[in-house]
Amino acid sequence: MEFREVVMRRRAVRRFEEGGVDREVIERIARLAQRTPSAGFSQGQRVVVVTEQALRKAVARACGEDEMVDVFGPWVSECAAQFVPCVSEAIYHRRYREPDKLLPDGKEIEWPIPYWWVDIGATMQNVMLAAVDEGLGCGFIGPDVDALRELLGIPAEFTPIGVMPVGRPIPDVRSPSLKRGWVPFEQFARFDGWGAA
Repeated sequence: MEFREVVMRRRAVRRFEEGGVDREVIERIARLAQRTPSAGFSQGQRVVVVTEQALRKAVARACGEDEMVDVFGPWVSECAAQFVPCVSEAIYHRRYREPDKLLPDGKEIEWPIPYWWVDIGATMQNVMLAAVDEGLGCGFIGPDVDALRELLGIPAEFTPIGVMPVGRPIPDVRSPSLKRGWVPFEQFARFDGWGAA
């Protein structure tokens, strides 16, 4: 599939067939998720991939699927795999305390932007686009962070930022938010300055 087509087909999917995707496909998606940038090549991103059915159901409960099932169906639990992107701020600080990253005064930079959040967003985007490229769909839901951390044994240093169900999409309920439409391109892309014509 051409890259443009992958990007244009990407959308938040909220219904999947149960299972039905080979482990090799899921692993290919995970391998592409690893190939995202990170500040200073810190590599503070990790992905927990949940494929076992009972565990997927437990993860879905931690995300509040039961409260949404009347509208969306069991979209978090019924999928082929759940990708749980996690990030460690501490890894970034450790990396930027290494000799090649220290400032001339021997101190770590003051982070103007918490780039660990930027980088884990890039990891998520790779999961989404890799899923589409494999002919699959991907969604996202925010979790109860503490419950998810405990359920999956995620170390305290890492923050799970959500759950991304991946699988073969089936007809679903589209978000009513889509009725808002896209912001006009001229408002989105500002060339040569914010107010330039």
